[in-house]
Formats: sequence, structure tokens, C-alpha cells
Amino acid sequence: MPLEVPQPKYVVVVNAIQRRIEEGTYPPGSAIPSEAQIMAEFEVARPTAVRALNILQQDGWIDAQQGKGRFVRSRSSIASRQAPGEASALLRREETPAVQLLKAGPVMASDRIAGALDIDPGTPVIARQRLITSEIGPIELGTTYVPVELASSTGVGEGKSIAEGVVRRIELVKGVEFDHAVQRISARHPNKDEAAALQIKSNDPVLTILLTAFDRSGKPLLAVDVLIPASRHELEDVFPLS
Repeated sequence: MPLEVPQPKYVVVVNAIQRRIEEGTYPPGSAIPSEAQIMAEFEVARPTAVRALNILQQDGWIDAQQGKGRFVRSRSSIASRQAPGEASALLRREETPAVQLLKAGPVMASDRIAGALDIDPGTPVIARQRLITSEIGPIELGTTYVPVELASSTGVGEGKSIAEGVVRRIELVKGVEFDHAVQRISARHPNKDEAAALQIKSNDPVLTILLTAFDRSGKPLLAVDVLIPASRHELEDVFPLS
């Protein structure tokens, strides 16, 4: 029996509030529970409640109004946001000759991926890991994780190139519609295998980008976990300020 590790408490709070927004429990414009109410309902400490609310705000689910509280954003305001160029490129990555497929097949979902896909840690998923190389060397190590039932009949778990990219292949074969995505960016040091693949030292910092793509109901369809050597890449984007 695999050891079941619970999701981080802030992830539980984020997922619960997202579901309530999608289901209409918290309609657009309505106030969501305060920090104190979240602490009481989910039995978490204030830093956990604050972290969950900050993630919801950063990801465009809620707005904060000074002295009034936090309120659900309308679907139109979420839909009208311009997708970051880097995030769109990562989700829609085509498998060109510059993309080296390292491995593909079933794996057990880690805590990080389980939290993104709203499944139990240790649940089997299909993983597809790819390495992107330029003239300066490897610049991106990315793994796409897809639930087994969604990946079936798509070839995502096979060692063959998918020219149109994983997302487009799933759209074509399964007829699903991707509605919105959540992006989380952090930094850390690579592990031994990651450093070897990216040809960097173990103490070289890497940026991590975790993208989760959802359907319109708020169900997570897939997650893309990407590592980028900080010394070989810059994130640049253009967006309106109004």
C-alpha cells in the first residue's frame, strides 16, 4: 500500500474556494469568507489562510478591496485577461526537432502534481518529459502530466513525437475544451537528474513554472511542470495596464 500524503493545507483551501466559485456558491461580485472564517472552517493557521487567499487573488479568482474584503471576480474579467506569452507557449509547445523527448509513460503523482490536478498523491498519471535545447545549451526541461483516462488513445504516453503538441492532440482526439489556466512561478535548486539533463551545477538556481489547465467547470485537465535555468532564460511579456 503506498503511503498517502495529504495535500498542503493551503492547496485544500484554494481548491475548495475555486470549486465553490465555479459551482456558483460564491457568485461573481459576492464576498468570500474572511481570513478568520477560513481559519475556523478549515482549521488552519492565519499564514495558511493568507497564502491561499493571495494565490486566489494572483490567479484572478478574487479581488481585494481595502477595508471591505475580498470578492469574486466575474467570468468576463477572468476571460478578458491577456494570457502571458510564456505560459501560452509552454501549454501549446509543439514537438519540433529542437524538442527532445526524454521519457513518456505512467508515473505516480507527486504531492506537487496531485495538488495541481486535485487528485490523491500516488495516483497514476501519464507523464511526458521533454528537453528544449538552443545554441547555448538546454534551456527548458518540462513534464506534462495527464490523467490516465484523458490520455488514453492520444499517444501522450508513447515515445513518438506529437508534432501538434500535447494540448492540441488532446483537443483533437478527446474533444475537450481548455478554458483557463493557473500559473505558479517559484525558484529552487535542481536535483541530480535535473541538473544533468540541463547541464548545470546542482547549486545553479532554476525557475519552476507550474501550469494547470482547466475546463470551463473548473476541472483540472492537465499540468505542465517546467524548469528553466535562470542563467539562460529571461521571462518577458507585454500586457495592457488598463
